[in-house]
Amino acid sequence: MSALAHEPEDVILRDGTTLRLRPPLASDADALLDFMSRLSDRSRYLRFHGFPQLAPKLVTPFLDPDWDERGALIGCFEGRVVALSNYARLRDRRAAEVAFTVEDEWQGRGIATRMLERLVATAAEVGIEEFVAEVLPENRNMLVVFRDAGFDMVRELDGGELEIRFPIAPTEHYREQVAARNHVAVTASLKGFFQPASVAVIGASSRRGSIGGELFRNVLSADFSGSAYPVNRGGDPVAGVHGYTKVGDIPDHVELAVVCLPGEHVNAAVQEALEAGVRAVCVISAGFAEIGAEGRIRQEQLIALIREHGARLVGPNCLGIASAAVNLNATFAPRAFPTGNIGFSSQSGALGLAVLERAEASGLGLSAFISIGNKADVSSNDLLEWWEDDPTTEIVMLYLESFGNPRAFARIARRVARTKPILAVKGGTTRAGIKAASSHTAALAGSDTAVDALFRQAGVIRTRTLDELIEVASLLAAQPVPRGKRVALLTNAGGLGILAADAAEAAGLELPTPNEATRRALAEVMPPEGSTANPVDMLGSANAKTFRAVLPIVLADPGIDAVIALFVPTVGIDEDEVGAAISASAAEAGDKTVLCAFMSAKGAPASLRSVAPVPAFSYPEAAVRALARAAERGAWLRRPAGTIPELDVDHAAAEAVVVEALGAGDEAWLDPAQARRLLEAYGIPVVPERVVETADAAAAAATELGFPVVVKSAAAGAHKTESGGVALNLADEAEVRAAVARVGAPVLVQPMITGGAELLAGCVQDPVFGPLVAFGPGGVLAELIGQAQFRLAPLADADAKELVRADKAGRLVAGFRGTPPADEDALVDLLLRLSRLAEDVPEVAELDLNPVLALSNRCVSVDARVKVARPPKQTRTKTW
Repeated sequence: MSALAHEPEDVILRDGTTLRLRPPLASDADALLDFMSRLSDRSRYLRFHGFPQLAPKLVTPFLDPDWDERGALIGCFEGRVVALSNYARLRDRRAAEVAFTVEDEWQGRGIATRMLERLVATAAEVGIEEFVAEVLPENRNMLVVFRDAGFDMVRELDGGELEIRFPIAPTEHYREQVAARNHVAVTASLKGFFQPASVAVIGASSRRGSIGGELFRNVLSADFSGSAYPVNRGGDPVAGVHGYTKVGDIPDHVELAVVCLPGEHVNAAVQEALEAGVRAVCVISAGFAEIGAEGRIRQEQLIALIREHGARLVGPNCLGIASAAVNLNATFAPRAFPTGNIGFSSQSGALGLAVLERAEASGLGLSAFISIGNKADVSSNDLLEWWEDDPTTEIVMLYLESFGNPRAFARIARRVARTKPILAVKGGTTRAGIKAASSHTAALAGSDTAVDALFRQAGVIRTRTLDELIEVASLLAAQPVPRGKRVALLTNAGGLGILAADAAEAAGLELPTPNEATRRALAEVMPPEGSTANPVDMLGSANAKTFRAVLPIVLADPGIDAVIALFVPTVGIDEDEVGAAISASAAEAGDKTVLCAFMSAKGAPASLRSVAPVPAFSYPEAAVRALARAAERGAWLRRPAGTIPELDVDHAAAEAVVVEALGAGDEAWLDPAQARRLLEAYGIPVVPERVVETADAAAAAATELGFPVVVKSAAAGAHKTESGGVALNLADEAEVRAAVARVGAPVLVQPMITGGAELLAGCVQDPVFGPLVAFGPGGVLAELIGQAQFRLAPLADADAKELVRADKAGRLVAGFRGTPPADEDALVDLLLRLSRLAEDVPEVAELDLNPVLALSNRCVSVDARVKVARPPKQTRTKTW
């Protein structure tokens, strides 16, 4: 039975309103009848193709759905039913008839489309493959719903009615349509936080030093472009502004309410604000999930209130919100933030303040700052949706401690990062994901591995420290993304050049020697004792004139993508003039990246921004590190986005294997026959084999398959090499019989395949991130050698190619030490099929193909270990 049968789900509508969906219970009969009675005659006619009697029998078929023969959802707002959807299975059990009814005043917001999305997901779980709808031709609203949903429809006119049919299997086009709807809806829902016309601060005391009072004064001192109102118990004025005892007494419509009350008083105040029409709420107060069980209950009650009224929530337990668009500083930070082009979200308020201090010192400014605290509702995913379209935000910075929906983050970030850099620091990187791992794939994975895979695929620049976060932001805010990894070092101190060269090599950057024309030109403007190699050493006598002459020559070299200018002050050299020379040269650099390490006790001069902004770093290692991260972004942008191919698979056969293996249990290792059926259902190439119980049967199987053969233990889940359960290259029946006696029946008999690289491929279900696909060196040294790479499913073809070509495994595939190259296309196809399997069958907890033999014309798995387990119950109600 679907989780929808037990748990409510929240959807977000076109206008930014949220709506709670749940199955209608027997106790909802009167509410459903009341809903039907509020429908206009036209709406009732279009839904029922007539005017049925408003009696209990009209709503009885929708109550207590079993989710097999029939499913139903109601949409509830402020305690009343505003929408109904349902399906009923047809005689052809692969199909179900579907219908929707939406209260007249709620039509046009996309409710039916959202309900269709949820019904599709539920019906697919019980084997329904197609929806059918009978629609009157004049019911244009419903026709639009089906047209825009993203499915391929077939329409037929019969007896004055249109019959709409469409398969409900989600296609890439359907997923794109859902993502587009989410983007529009989430962006609309966040406008009240970033562009409010009015703000009420609940708990704004007139007493100096109180959080609420200081936050309200921050709103005023930032010159907020809208209206601001203090709300407190006595209705006292704050900073000369008339106060109110509750939001409902404020004569203006309040768009944003910021709550600064003791935790136990928050929910009552939020309810009053919601009833007064507020739809954006920021709770500064602590005392929620972060304090334990009591706080978790209070937070659940808070989010239930928010959802009941279709609103959005930032926090609780947060620092607040600042938005340059309306000069809003609704935080209790000690001072205002500098404006700029960076949108910054921090899960930690105090740490966010520390980052902002560093950013300001580096000359960076913010388009917005939002502290999401416990992120009971608004998350970094939502903020990315907003910042994607915000013209004042050009760079996004995130401090993350956890992911609510990492798969949604990957989809959204991958899209946003195509146009705006996303920089992230992830706290809490210790291994915590997969405990008691039993397979190579699971043993090599970990929570930080998943984070790396997520960021790599999504194009997020992961920085390991807060310093690095600011450094990379400083570079990307000022200079173009590097075209490649080829960097030239220009220095007036040989030691600095050596340090920078070492750092560049360690960071994966290249230091090409300038071409002959460049070196000749350099020799004409540099002292003879200088070096025209790379680093280019201009000696300690170099002044502004030298930098102005040399830097353009280096930048003009077609083999150079970026230049780091390294400068340490020497006697008689004017630092301001040097900074101006570097800035002027950078202005002429076109699309090449220029940055510098300016090692002066006075700090970098303002002249570095006099013509073109050139970011300055205190040490050469910091400059190299920032450039390396920027180069990674450039490589990701040049990389094709790829597509998720359609594959011919037998999902039903795979599900049958899982059902058989689990039986009444929660987890099990597949036996060889089951593992083979599972892999073959998804087209994964496996070696021919026979499972036999006796030595005689093994000898017969070996003769049938052809010598030489391999004999292995057929015990489910066995590590065959570690347990001595494998015998290789058996040349005759006698050797086979001896091997069976040693290994112990039952055994697998396989033909011996020689040659090719031994690789590992597999997948594992991470409890937070979902399925991960692994690829790396295989055989008995898989864990010792390491270097397995991971990506989150679903893999695009570009992801699979990147895996196949990466690191040590890529060297094996390309042909190592004279061995012929392996069939790359076959390996890519293998990984795509593993990805699809991991997506389609979440019960596959761990899957190990080790080794996969990568031959010149194919690849084949010669050993598979598969663990299946019932997935943990998902309690998340937020569907976007």
